[in-house]
Amino acid sequence: MAKYSRLEVLTAMKQIGIIPVFYNGNFDVAKSVIAACADGGARAIEFTNRGDRAVNVFTKLAEYRDSEKPEIILGAGSICDAPTAAMYISAGADFVVGPLLDEDVAKICNGRKIPYSPGCGTVSEIHKAEILGVEICKIFPGAEVGGPAFVKSVKGPCPWTEIMPTGGVSPTKESLSAWFNAGVACVGMGSNLITKELLAAKDFAGITKKVKETFELIKQIRSEKK
Repeated sequence: MAKYSRLEVLTAMKQIGIIPVFYNGNFDVAKSVIAACADGGARAIEFTNRGDRAVNVFTKLAEYRDSEKPEIILGAGSICDAPTAAMYISAGADFVVGPLLDEDVAKICNGRKIPYSPGCGTVSEIHKAEILGVEICKIFPGAEVGGPAFVKSVKGPCPWTEIMPTGGVSPTKESLSAWFNAGVACVGMGSNLITKELLAAKDFAGITKKVKETFELIKQIRSEKK
């Protein structure tokens, strides 16, 4: 079962501001990546369901988290259907993220009080997600949906909506300023943050450094916004 409550997870996601997103089929590499992200300040991490038997790697990651890095909030991403969501929830997922909105996934997450962030591309999809109990809506793919301008347009008539873009977010002041000034609650960031080069070199200290720089940049942008 989840280590953290729904409220704890949602609060942390908004406070931290950045959710690293990655997949690696090698447990030792994946373990080092989540530790590196947590050491950089981003302790809410999304492991995506992108490879064969990815749930087996996730299960071992949850066990590692429980015994060695209890501060980590571990989520499952790329979840498209309820049976898959159920597997990851049983394996210990603290939150579930998907590229699309699935009503059955929302129901199973609500039943276990697990935060669900489905991918939405229209205001109507966001509205439906919120009716289904979603607190933080993912917009995906962020850039193609409309970027920061889309977020700002949604927040105008629906200021209560909490949005997390994934896709089209870069660890630069220009990109992050545009998104946070538009009103996002947090951002998901994959290969722009945990790059192929860093993974290939197994440069986990480099991942920690990049995550920490991005985390600090978000704090700076938020303070300037106030």
